[in-house]
Amino acid sequence: MSAAQDFRSKALSQLTNEIGVYALCDLDGQPIYVGQSIDGIRTRVRRHLTSARSDVIANRQIDVWEIAFVWAWPVGGPDEVGPLESALFNQFNTEQPLMNGKGLVITDTPVTIPEKETIQIIDEQERLNRLNPSQRLPRQIQQYNLLVDYILNVKNAPHLKVSLDAHFKRLVKYHQTFL
Repeated sequence: MSAAQDFRSKALSQLTNEIGVYALCDLDGQPIYVGQSIDGIRTRVRRHLTSARSDVIANRQIDVWEIAFVWAWPVGGPDEVGPLESALFNQFNTEQPLMNGKGLVITDTPVTIPEKETIQIIDEQERLNRLNPSQRLPRQIQQYNLLVDYILNVKNAPHLKVSLDAHFKRLVKYHQTFL
């Protein structure tokens, strides 16, 4: 196991495995994907990070290399998961488009947002290295190309085009940083 994998494994062991909602956050600490788990947040996040049974990885919607933080909101019961996921998705997606590719409907049910748990899953020095525009921009251009190719050759679906648009908006930001 590499030092990076060891760091991630140890960090993830600190993440709650209660049911709830989580956000995968980029190198800047901005959410890029919001999801839910009724099997345990740690278990679901590990599947994302290892590409095992994770559609958003398989569909090229997110690049695991870009994920530096995980935010988690454990809840008391399964009936709280959906409304909390919708509320957090819509809040974060309004601030900066998420890679989920589809919106979640907000219900009239009042949502209390529990305290957020934050776990950093890559070493701080590695995070700072990845923020270097000469590394980040080419990597994210490649990820954008992978998603375009997936849409053209595997699955042309509206939610993937929404993800593509979210990638493009981030690429503009990375491009400006590169200049």
